[in-house]
Amino acid sequence: MGFRLVTLNLNGIRSAANKGFVAWAEKAGADCMGVQEIKAQADDVAGRFERIGTLSGHFHYAQKKGYSGVGLYTRKKPSEVITGLKNREFDAEGRYVEARFDNARRKLSIISCYFPSGSAGEHRQQAKYRFLDVIYPHLVRLKREREFILVGDVNIAHREIDLKNWKGNQKNSGFLPEERAWLTRLLEQAGLVDVFRRLNDRPEQYTWWSNRGQARANNVGWRLDYHLATPGVAAKAVRESIYRDRRFSDHAPVTVDYDFAL
Repeated sequence: MGFRLVTLNLNGIRSAANKGFVAWAEKAGADCMGVQEIKAQADDVAGRFERIGTLSGHFHYAQKKGYSGVGLYTRKKPSEVITGLKNREFDAEGRYVEARFDNARRKLSIISCYFPSGSAGEHRQQAKYRFLDVIYPHLVRLKREREFILVGDVNIAHREIDLKNWKGNQKNSGFLPEERAWLTRLLEQAGLVDVFRRLNDRPEQYTWWSNRGQARANNVGWRLDYHLATPGVAAKAVRESIYRDRRFSDHAPVTVDYDFAL
């Protein structure tokens, strides 16, 4: 018995559903699936997306319609579900949902998180930095209390290997020195693990492609979608994959199989 965890930025759950996402997800064999940028409200989800196959959804919606929002689908019922970071600015944007699976043996959280993009301009880049300042101490505190795996669109390509045109993007949001240094600090000082990279150190492993030109066809992409885990559960990761056969959004699903059961 293993644990399969999938993450995907949907770029709109209704749009992704029209492209076959739900049918694929029902057959993906996931025990949990984190989704980001659902761009939907509770009444849009009701009757359509509360469940996917045997998975039940838990959501954190943005106040603004058609914007952001995250979900976490789980096969096993969580002992607790937490939405938001107790931060007014970012909780209004629907960026964090955490399911806890606690028992006598273990405290474990699975988190779906959508980090802000700074590509819309300097005001959004500053919001992204504010979010990084909020999420870092939160994850450090959480790591002291429990094991966790955070999946989601982090909107940062960590190293040169993580995007095709790294030389031309050093002044662009997503590959700025400050963002990359933040992620290095999260991994080296806070002690979290980039699970995909632990299993796969090959180049050209991308999860997002621009809609411009033939970026996807030519695999001119970025790796923006992560499994970030505490060392204990990260050590149990055994297989990774990026699903590219069908296109549900401008991102691709990232799946990791772990050698433990909930």
